Amino acid sequence: MTRVRRGYIARRRRTKIFLFASTFRGAHSRLTRTTTQQKMRALVSAHRDRGRQKRDFRRLWITRINAVTRENGGSYSRLIHDLYKGQLLLNRKIPAQLAISNRNCLYMISNEIRSATKEIGRNSSE
Repeated sequence: MTRVRRGYIARRRRTKIFLFASTFRGAHSRLTRTTTQQKMRALVSAHRDRGRQKRDFRRLWITRINAVTRENGGSYSRLIHDLYKGQLLLNRKIPAQLAISNRNCLYMISNEIRSATKEIGRNSSE
């Protein structure tokens, strides 16, 4: 049988994989099989950690808001409850940034919300 010259398709596929793994260390960037395995592993980790990152940031924001509201004599859960009662749609990222950059602003917001929800409570009981 005569020798068959392979086409460019397999080489193009390997080149794409090698470009993806070019920053990996050792055999993970040089050998085709280990490069393919490491690429799959990297993509799995990236997919998993996208969800984990959202979770971690939410935990961080909650911790920051809680720390500042406790200094003011309140609590995180009370602040969020009052936000929902007052129908203020603020996500946790914005108050967390306020907690770092301008604590007085967050104090003012929480005091305003507290007084507004007390007034709503009085009006509904009448």
